[in-house]
Amino acid sequence: MIILGLTGSIGMGKSTTAKLFTEAGVPVYDADATVHLIYEGEAAPAIEAAFPGTTVDGKVDRTKLSARVLHDAAAIKRLEQVVHPMLGAYHQKFLRDAEQSGAPVAVVDVPLLFETGGEKRVDAVVVVTTSPDIQRQRILARDNMTAEKLDAILARQLPDAEKRKRADFVVDTSDGLEPVRARIRDILDEAAKMPRRRA
Repeated sequence: MIILGLTGSIGMGKSTTAKLFTEAGVPVYDADATVHLIYEGEAAPAIEAAFPGTTVDGKVDRTKLSARVLHDAAAIKRLEQVVHPMLGAYHQKFLRDAEQSGAPVAVVDVPLLFETGGEKRVDAVVVVTTSPDIQRQRILARDNMTAEKLDAILARQLPDAEKRKRADFVVDTSDGLEPVRARIRDILDEAAKMPRRRA
């Protein structure tokens, strides 16, 4: 089985692209959805212990947690030490299940793939992109998003141009869904013929 790492900066259309991979019959691991899951369950007590006051009714309050860690590199590191081992277990189970299902290709959707060295754990990287103008429009249209918050998030992410340079495949979401669907079909055709590269 070939594992594709799907990544892209905020607002590029990565979630939509992940859905279109699913629509094409590909198993997709969604790191963000798994974070939501553990924040509502097993990670909450450990996060409350590390960052008192960031949970409500036994669930992590993402807004409170974000306010506590966003501008604090040491706090982000502490949070990652709590969350990453739990995410790793879900990730391994996903890969085992995908392999057993006989899928030729699986996708792992990881926002900070390059930033966390995740490209070494996949066979090829798919980077989702769009123009800076479309990106800003999409993000600033979201609830609770400010230009300041956006700049803090972008500061933690590798620049789009650098991601595209390091990608095996690039998907441009600027022109709607149909070109993305066609690009995914091409990627899946190519990926099925690729050698395994992951460490």
